[in-house]
Amino acid sequence: MSLAIKPKVKLLKKGIKIDGQYYPVFYSSSKNHTKGMATIYIKTYKRLPPSAHEIFSVKNDTDSMTDYFEQDRIQIPPDSPFFEQVENLS
Repeated sequence: MSLAIKPKVKLLKKGIKIDGQYYPVFYSSSKNHTKGMATIYIKTYKRLPPSAHEIFSVKNDTDSMTDYFEQDRIQIPPDSPFFEQVENLS
């Protein structure tokens, strides 16, 4: 029997820590999103670890065939336990 280990996530004023790895970010309020989701934008092109994809809705529409590159972004729906904290940090 394998036990799933839940990733450790800590939201900081200017970044997030996922499993001890720091990522600089900026936060956007749900007021700026048509679907009412708060958003966390990663400031670097460094990809988030797979464990982040387990708990967040991570978006990245990079298309290397057309030389279009994006940083990862995390969308936080209102029913997420992180929503209120992201709203306060934005």
